[in-house]
This record gives sequence, C-alpha cells and structure tokens, in this order.
Amino acid sequence: MEEQFILRVPPSVAERIERLLNENTSSSADGSLDISFSEDGRAGTFMIGNESFPASLLDLPCIVESYKTYDDNVLIKTADVGQMIMVREEEGDTAIEGVEYKHGLTPPMRDARRRRFRREPDLNPEVVQRVEKDLLNIMSGGTVENVEIAAREAGGQGRKNALVPAAKPDEMPVKITGGGEPERSDSDDSES
Repeated sequence: MEEQFILRVPPSVAERIERLLNENTSSSADGSLDISFSEDGRAGTFMIGNESFPASLLDLPCIVESYKTYDDNVLIKTADVGQMIMVREEEGDTAIEGVEYKHGLTPPMRDARRRRFRREPDLNPEVVQRVEKDLLNIMSGGTVENVEIAAREAGGQGRKNALVPAAKPDEMPVKITGGGEPERSDSDDSES
C-alpha cells in the first residue's frame, strides 16, 4: 500500500531538492530533508539541510488520482490524493486562509470551488427538521402536521387550497329512452 502526497515548493527549493536527489548525499551540503507539523496538524516546518521554511497542509477542492506505469502503455491507479503540503519561501509570505486551497493543481482548476461546483443551498435548520419529522410520520402511516403553516410559508393563502384536492362539479344524470336520444331537462335547453 502506497501513501502519496503533493509537495508544492518555491522554485529555489525545488532546485535544491532535485540536486539532493540526483547527487550523492555524502557530497551534498543539503544532506537531509525533514518536515514536521505542530499539534494542530496544519502548520509546520519544512527543513532542507540547515535551512527551514514554513509549510501548511491544505485540502484540495477535489480528489486527484495518481497513476503509475511500468511499460508506458498501461496505467495503474495507485492513490487518491486529497491534500497538499505547501511550502512558502519565508515566514513573511502570506499564508493561505483556512484549511482548503481554493485552486486546484492545474490552471483550468483555478478558483474551482466557486466556478465548477454547485453551491450549498441556504436552508433553515428548523424547516429541515420539520420536514424530516413529517416524512417520518408519513412513512409510519401517520399524517402531515402543520400543513397550513407550511402552505403559508411557501407562498401565501392561495397555496393552501392547492394542497386540498378540488371537488368535482356535480354532473347531471342523462336518461336514454327508446329513441336513442338522451332525454333532456328544461335546464339543459337553456344552456345551449
């Protein structure tokens, strides 16, 4: 089982890490890499050699899949990555607000949370609880309580009438006599 994470570093630190990975560790002045986090688990320190940089653990706006290949032909999924460690150049650099990085990893995902995902609706918790209680009552064979109150909140008094089925108008009975034509009353003649 592999564990993967994304480490985003400034260009100068990236060059030092690449040099460290490509060279023999005994000949390099930047002999070690280390990262440690404080108790909150979000703020930390990234160390390369004797130099330290501030780091933050941030949630990505969406899950990123990681793949591996052995033959440049078949891709094998190895992990789902949902967080990123962002290293800043100096303490004075502005830290990311909150725990979520609002941009994705690539330019098309810039400001992804606002542009690509549906917003959560603003729901009153009391209304949600009342509707949930009513649904549970209906499922258990009971009736809906507070129908008039819900109808007034939804759109006024006219809405209340829509909840009650309208009665059908009375139909006049029609008698058929031996001649095949229906027998009509005097009131039927006045309508035509």
